[in-house]
Amino acid sequence: MSLEKRTRFLDDPLAIRAMAHPVRLDLQALLGQEGPLTAADAARRLGISQALASHHLRQLAKYQFVEPAPGKDNRERPWRLVSTSQSWRDAARTPEGAAAADVLEQLLAERALESLARWQQQRLDEEPVWRDHAGIGQSGIYLTGAEFAELTEQIDALIKRYVAERPIDDKTTRPPGSRHISITQIVTVSPEE
Repeated sequence: MSLEKRTRFLDDPLAIRAMAHPVRLDLQALLGQEGPLTAADAARRLGISQALASHHLRQLAKYQFVEPAPGKDNRERPWRLVSTSQSWRDAARTPEGAAAADVLEQLLAERALESLARWQQQRLDEEPVWRDHAGIGQSGIYLTGAEFAELTEQIDALIKRYVAERPIDDKTTRPPGSRHISITQIVTVSPEE
């Protein structure tokens, strides 16, 4: 599947709110890691009831985040991701979209901080190639609007290259020795002086 079909641009506040739920984010992450799974398999992996997993998968399907996948037989009903990357930049153009994006971004930032805390616990046991390139970096710079747009486009292009080559839910594209890397960009702009 092409990158264009794997990247979803969200501008519907209802879809963004539907995604902004801890169980739904866990389900999407699990489908990305494992590929297609049934609600029962997902429930076992997440430690939740099958009914709860089914409910949240149906909600994700309602807003086109997941879809039914072919099963081994007529009884098995697995789900798969529709898109492996999402962007909601355009949603912030309306008050409703901005509010929905704020909720989602806050949840994603909290999850990123939890992931950072887990990384810090294991960091000393990691090989230098992983230890030396993970964690937090911080830079403050003055840019014009055009330079800022160029910088973010260049960062996005670097990431999209790997997203296109290695869809997160396709295990066959993962090179030997690769590991899941989570990149959370938190970019803020100070008010004008």
